[in-house]
Amino acid sequence: MSDTHARVELTPAAAELVRRLRAVHGPLMFHQSGGCCDGSAPMCYPEGEFRTGGSDVLLASLRVDGVEEPVSFWISASQQEVWQHTRLIVDVVEGRGSGFSLEAPEGVRFLIRSRLI
Repeated sequence: MSDTHARVELTPAAAELVRRLRAVHGPLMFHQSGGCCDGSAPMCYPEGEFRTGGSDVLLASLRVDGVEEPVSFWISASQQEVWQHTRLIVDVVEGRGSGFSLEAPEGVRFLIRSRLI
């Protein structure tokens, strides 16, 4: 995940969690909103379970070692506007989030870190 032009990357810990979740739930997707559940935490769902629409943008298709298909990373258009000059870095921290993301039962939650590009 070291592409200097990548808009989204996963930390090694996040990639490992994606591999574990993929083994249980099948193909995955992320959606980065800016809204209610857990503030602006990225939510991980089985691919296609979260309905995207005209107000969402496919920001990246993440390749994860050991995972056959890419993991799509969607963002709401309004958040894309706010984060347009930023690389989003998906990380994992201990503690349970308050949303519906797949990692919640694991006792961890995905978190966005960022870097200006």
